[in-house]
Amino acid sequence: MNIESRSTNKNVSCKLPPALAKALRIYLTVRHSAKAFFNFQLQPLAKVSGNLAILSLAFLFILIQQVSAQTSEIKISNTQTLSLVDKYLDQSNGKTADELVVYALENNDELAAVRKEVEAAEALVKQANLRANPMLEVGAAKNPSTPARSFMVKGALPLELFGRRGARVEVAQKEAEVRRKDLENRERLLAAEVRSKFGETIALILKLQFIEETLALTTQNYNLVVARVEEGKNAPLEQGMESVELNRIRAMRETSEGKVEISLLELKNLVGFAPEETLILRGGFENLLEPLPPQEIATQTALQNRPDLQTARAMENLATARVEQGKIQGKLDASVSAGFERSVQMFPQTGFEDLGNLSPIREEMNVLSVGVTLNLPVFDRNQGTVEAAVLEKAAAVRRLEFGELTVRREIAASYIQYQRAARAMEIFRVGVENQAEINLNVVRQIYELGKQNLLDYIAEQRRFIEIKEDFIDAQLETYLARVAILSAISAPELKVGK
Repeated sequence: MNIESRSTNKNVSCKLPPALAKALRIYLTVRHSAKAFFNFQLQPLAKVSGNLAILSLAFLFILIQQVSAQTSEIKISNTQTLSLVDKYLDQSNGKTADELVVYALENNDELAAVRKEVEAAEALVKQANLRANPMLEVGAAKNPSTPARSFMVKGALPLELFGRRGARVEVAQKEAEVRRKDLENRERLLAAEVRSKFGETIALILKLQFIEETLALTTQNYNLVVARVEEGKNAPLEQGMESVELNRIRAMRETSEGKVEISLLELKNLVGFAPEETLILRGGFENLLEPLPPQEIATQTALQNRPDLQTARAMENLATARVEQGKIQGKLDASVSAGFERSVQMFPQTGFEDLGNLSPIREEMNVLSVGVTLNLPVFDRNQGTVEAAVLEKAAAVRRLEFGELTVRREIAASYIQYQRAARAMEIFRVGVENQAEINLNVVRQIYELGKQNLLDYIAEQRRFIEIKEDFIDAQLETYLARVAILSAISAPELKVGK
């Protein structure tokens, strides 16, 4: 390489060694790229004579390039044998929301405990239906100073007057009904919770999938920038900027995958899976705009079929049964008894027998007795129990009224949330997401043609990432609002699907 340096008095021409020539080429490349990227003209290195200034400047830019390479060096794998999303989402062999709901209703430990409580309540109904046991009394007596002795057998049977057994059975049946309705309500809540957590997990997986796609595209951009920098078409600063953006998206992927794993653990806990078991999902946000029943019909259906309202009505019926039971227990009760007693009395005197023989005088008696034992409600007429039952009934009535008001509010709020979320989702789908993707592609093409700087492309890419995540959030909100409606009206498809 021939370098000619001019001064005012003479021309000097010299030939540089290859290493120095390479350093100078690096300087010229950096100078040219900086001019193209920052759109300003570096001050010309005029009136610098000799090779010393050239060498110093060249070595300065060699040092800058080495530092830039060290700070922005990253290891990038252009091939990926298995996508991260494949570990969590499989549209062929994964578990759908309906399958997870069915599995949860069968295997959730909390529901299993409530079912045992229902069985216990039903066993108490059997117990309440049993009659009172009879009582048997057996006794014997003997006078230690005389041969006199006696033997007695006596039995008693409670009558349970005024329908005491029927009232007891009625209370036990109402308690069992409360347990059954509470179980149905817990199943409703669990099904809704599983579906909601399923939707949240799907949303996180979709975000992870989008971030992976963005990471692949950013990796290609980085490789392109590296190639252009090596060719001298771009400034090394662009490589550093693209490296920062690439590492930022890689960090986003790690955070996003962590959220997916945590959400899956929570879903496993709801369903009844062990934390170490594998759970792969199947499905997405399809059919979100299918028609729902009108709000008025949904409200009437919920007021009739909601298990929590049925539980409140069962509590009211239970309180009524306890009032009747308390009144009956405060009435007269009786038990009948019967007994047999045999006694032998010995006297010191003697007398003649039928055959004329003398023998001690003795007396034998067989006594049969019957009787009735009355429980007289003179002081304790069960007043406190009746009063408590009446207050419990009043509380149950108020609780039912508040429950009906809450159901109306839940349904109205669910429909408003669904309608607004569905409109927002459609606005994102039609007027935001597609146009944002087109805008990003246009900016990318302009940048690749060298007509726009890298900062504009990075800003547009970040804007598209935010829009895409907002669109997924809008889909999730619509999905959750739909689940809330199905839960509010206790729709059958909430548990079994369509």
